[in-house]
Amino acid sequence: MTVEPADRTTLPLLTDGLPMAGRTHGRRSPVTCHLRCGDACSVVAPNVTETSYFRDVASAALTRRGALGAAALGTGLAALGGAPAAARPHHGGHRPPGHGHGGGVGGLRFDAIAPVAASVDDLTVPRGYTWDPVIRWGDPVLRGAPTFDPEHQTARAQAGQFGYNNDYLDIIVTDRRGTRALLVCNHEYTNENIMFPPDLDPAEKIRIAWAAHGMSVVELRRRRRGEAWTYVPGARLNRRITLETPFRMDGPAAGSPLLRTAEDRTGRRVRGTMNNCAGGTTPWGTVLSGEENFNQYFYAAGTDQREARYGLGPTQDGRNWRSVDPRWNATSADFRNEPNRFGWVVEVDPHDPTSTPVKHTAMGRFKHEGANVVVNHDGRVVAYMGDDERFDYVYRFVSKRRYRAGDRPRDRRHNLGLLSEGDLSVARFTGDGLADGVSDGTGEWIPLTRDGRSMVPGFSIDEVLVFTRLAADAVQPTKMDRPEDVEPNLHNGRVYIACTNNTDRGKAGKEGPTEPNPRPANKDGHVVELVPTRGDHTARTFSWNLLLVCGDPATAGTYFGGYQGEVSPISCPDNVAFDSRGNLWVSTDGQPSSLQLNDGLFKVPVSGPERGRVQQFLAVPTGAETCGPVIHDRDDSVFVAVQHPGEDGTWEAQKSRFPDYVPVGKRARRGELAGPRPTVVQVTKR
Repeated sequence: MTVEPADRTTLPLLTDGLPMAGRTHGRRSPVTCHLRCGDACSVVAPNVTETSYFRDVASAALTRRGALGAAALGTGLAALGGAPAAARPHHGGHRPPGHGHGGGVGGLRFDAIAPVAASVDDLTVPRGYTWDPVIRWGDPVLRGAPTFDPEHQTARAQAGQFGYNNDYLDIIVTDRRGTRALLVCNHEYTNENIMFPPDLDPAEKIRIAWAAHGMSVVELRRRRRGEAWTYVPGARLNRRITLETPFRMDGPAAGSPLLRTAEDRTGRRVRGTMNNCAGGTTPWGTVLSGEENFNQYFYAAGTDQREARYGLGPTQDGRNWRSVDPRWNATSADFRNEPNRFGWVVEVDPHDPTSTPVKHTAMGRFKHEGANVVVNHDGRVVAYMGDDERFDYVYRFVSKRRYRAGDRPRDRRHNLGLLSEGDLSVARFTGDGLADGVSDGTGEWIPLTRDGRSMVPGFSIDEVLVFTRLAADAVQPTKMDRPEDVEPNLHNGRVYIACTNNTDRGKAGKEGPTEPNPRPANKDGHVVELVPTRGDHTARTFSWNLLLVCGDPATAGTYFGGYQGEVSPISCPDNVAFDSRGNLWVSTDGQPSSLQLNDGLFKVPVSGPERGRVQQFLAVPTGAETCGPVIHDRDDSVFVAVQHPGEDGTWEAQKSRFPDYVPVGKRARRGELAGPRPTVVQVTKR
């Protein structure tokens, strides 16, 4: 179904009063900016440090962007694509997400779809494919949960139902026949304007929102391979994790005075998780989730450097959660440290619904997009992480202990502790200038912790891990353009970094273009390819190059891995995944603003003559973002989490009808909504 602008009602929501009103481009809604990240782009980026290191890099004038996209640059980067691949890492017995579960030979064949206008309220897929919802916001998950009734929603009902704004996603096949699986999904944030009738009690609205955040684990079934999956309500392994779920803190900072509150005087127990963005699935079968824009939920003074560096302040708590629970008031002495208990990598065991989820302090605290794990050739586990903020950093964690392959209970217990101890470092990228016509260079990992000790002068181990941004500032790493998903490719041993955008780059008083972030006012983003030295993910050094400089290929300043043929327009890369052949798949977040197109999912080969050839596979409905891509190409399936469709509507004037598509003027049937519902979707061949 396609809904064009004439079919849609106008927006009565007071968007003119939002901080990002008039500052977004194209059709991007300021509501998304307000609800998801607390209008982060409307304020000064929290990283105000001056990195003297980059004065040298920036001295290589980038006025020759004629080189970016010119034959010389294309040839240079294409040559990099043909270079010997790094040593292939191990993945243990479990294949991480997007790596072609199921039978068959792999490699989805499709004709790229045409770009889709940002007004279209449909999920668009290639000819020969079809899509089906797997699970929608409000669908019953736990036994006894009621059928979704949006006009009479309660916190108790929501706690047993699928949460809101699904983001990171994995489909973990659990049997040899390929007929059973676990769906694991994040729920990043809520939009109360379109979720509830306006007369709902404000306190109940807040409690429902707490229950709609967090994560879901849901069992899936089907009769045979190649068919679409259906979810099983009330199944044994089904689980909802919310802002009321108990969590355990572990690692060197657990128990620190910096983590203690009046509610938890041990600094080791936390209620809940929230703003869970991307994540990763470990080789031992657990799921990692990144707590991202946590600052927007707290009322804080913001005058302390430790608060300001994380974006905390007195204007961030637009949801007014402190009116129901005092822990969201960080100006109170009792809960001064409550914000410090969020911003971590969370680990959940989806195979054990009775297990207590863990927040890993050894992996540092910042606005985690996610964490993606690879087993190095020496058995140590390496996790790559991005801090999703303008001018912030890329991080790496290397475990102290080594991964144990095998299914014995003692091996599993051992592996569940691998992320509790290890070394944390931050990346510094060095460019060699553009005289060679290539945007590339080398880099190093600067240690922040080693063997449980701080490596940053003036910082204790607790301070490094709780205030990781400040510790990283002190060692002057590279300021990046919103590094989001950072994921290793198990086929070539390289690591791919999605830098979504940074329109502040080059503004007065802000750092200008650098070789790894080559464009001023970078509205379209880019993808960095990182190559560990000698294929060793624990090595101190690496090399790098730009795989994609995104945007409309008809405009100057774009680059597509050296590929010279036709490519799909792509902007604002966010999440990445890989298929069974090692092709990169990129989902986007922001094309309605940058290109006036719906966001989508794109396939990008990373080697051979088609390296850099961007082909669009799908587009999500109006207002939505493409999240959590999972590529089961051997099963002819692709999964995405469709997040925030119809974001800028109201209860009375909805802007999308995805996925129930209740006709205008008709009453929704039981369990449906005449408005948008964030939904996990499976795309299969007909």
